[in-house]
Amino acid sequence: MTEAKSIVIGIAGGTGSGKSTFSHELVSRLPTDRIAYISHDSYYLDLGHLPFEERVKLNFDHPDSLDNGLFVSHLKKLRHGEAVDIPVYDFKTFTRTDQVERVAPQPVILVEGILIFAIQEVRDQLDFKIFVDTDADIRFMRRLKRDLEERGRTMESVYEQYLREVKPMHDAFVEPSKRYADVVIPHGGKNVAALDMVAAKIRDHLSN
Repeated sequence: MTEAKSIVIGIAGGTGSGKSTFSHELVSRLPTDRIAYISHDSYYLDLGHLPFEERVKLNFDHPDSLDNGLFVSHLKKLRHGEAVDIPVYDFKTFTRTDQVERVAPQPVILVEGILIFAIQEVRDQLDFKIFVDTDADIRFMRRLKRDLEERGRTMESVYEQYLREVKPMHDAFVEPSKRYADVVIPHGGKNVAALDMVAAKIRDHLSN
């Protein structure tokens, strides 16, 4: 595989917008042996050197909370036909585990994350950019449900974090980054018409 034969597609949107759902629905419509999927969330910085009480106080919705250098280097390697080892992050302890996920290069590289359009060095690696747009109230309820059920948080902690960090960072970084999108998808991650349109575009690329 050469860099010219691969295409990197970025899917962004606010927390709880449905971008992960859209990504997984899109992958299900495509040949699984032709597409690699990476979540930007896997690249949160390892905070194991800090006491837990300090880890929970950090802002995880700011671009600096992620290892963007490693993320970009992995995208470049995949473009050049090299496999990469993706970190596995533990969101309950805010640390990387000892495990990694090996991802092989494919003609289509699909990346997803709330901040991937807001960080120029990441944005520069994206050939096609999709922003999943969803009402703020729906996004908050989805985040609340996820953090309670999957990440061991309390309702109070989720609410406080949303007001202190999530909403301000969304307004400062995520929402303004929508202007970089090639396509804006309304109504969340199960917009069937949009999924079919994007899948058709990718299939056209794969057939060339």
